[in-house]
Amino acid sequence: MGQHHSHGTCQHQHAEEHDHTHTEGGLHVHPIVKNLRVALALNLAFTIIEFIGGILTNSVAILSDAIHDLGDSIAIAASLVLEKQSQKGRTSSFTYGKRRFSTLAAFITSLILVVGSVVIIFQAVPRLFAVQEVHAEGMLWLSVLGILFNGVALLRLRSGSKSSLNQRAVMLHLLEDAMGWVAVLAGSVVMYFTNWFWVDPLLSLGIAGFILYNATSNIVATLKIFLQSAPATYNGLEIKRELEILPQVQNAHDLHCWTMDGEYNVLTVHLVVKQSFPKEEWSTLKQQALAVLARYQIQHATIQLETEEEVCALSSC
Repeated sequence: MGQHHSHGTCQHQHAEEHDHTHTEGGLHVHPIVKNLRVALALNLAFTIIEFIGGILTNSVAILSDAIHDLGDSIAIAASLVLEKQSQKGRTSSFTYGKRRFSTLAAFITSLILVVGSVVIIFQAVPRLFAVQEVHAEGMLWLSVLGILFNGVALLRLRSGSKSSLNQRAVMLHLLEDAMGWVAVLAGSVVMYFTNWFWVDPLLSLGIAGFILYNATSNIVATLKIFLQSAPATYNGLEIKRELEILPQVQNAHDLHCWTMDGEYNVLTVHLVVKQSFPKEEWSTLKQQALAVLARYQIQHATIQLETEEEVCALSSC
């Protein structure tokens, strides 16, 4: 670009400190860390109970869930560590901060869910063809404990962020566990009165199917973030239209939007103004543009102003 555009770029860089909608130090802190500690303690304690109870009742459904809960505990521990990292501010290596550590935790958690589901399926299918007797009454009491433990942990996590992928992944673990135990409770009642012991492995397969479906959806969501996909709430045509309505804006182009973790959205855009538009009014225009972007859940926006005589050097323009 010519000399005049270079001057405009410098002004943009100088004003950039005031053009971003983020707050220094960061990024708001989720109460999820405290809640994850509670969920981890409850889950780990109940995993031990499950292993003992599964052996005593000879229930593949309970042993399968014990293995799954052990994976849950590892996943929640990883989520806790990575979530704490995600709340740290920017560094020279992580210039946007470490918010995607939380997304990485969601990916790991969901992956463990998938692996756990496959283990459950491989354990349950043979039991459908070689039915073994189980202790239905013991399963009933264990299922009541399971509902209580997972229900308390789930209620604690509900008080955190509703849109954090990491929290949603952990809540999926706990919701799946709670629903699984409701199914085990119903199944144990049926087996107690009918001796239909094939219900036990059938319950395992049902739980595994539910896990696979939801965990796969969560993995797809996290991969979209890592691949710089636009946020689900992003409407590029609508944002472009509203920006071009602003006074002095001739054209909005080179519009890019991505999300750091499903909550914190980033956008860059070039706005073309008339050559005669006074540079002392550029800052006011940028603030107007930021107000538009804030309505579309853009937390971090970078706005480049160009005159209509300038030629954008970017091939994507």
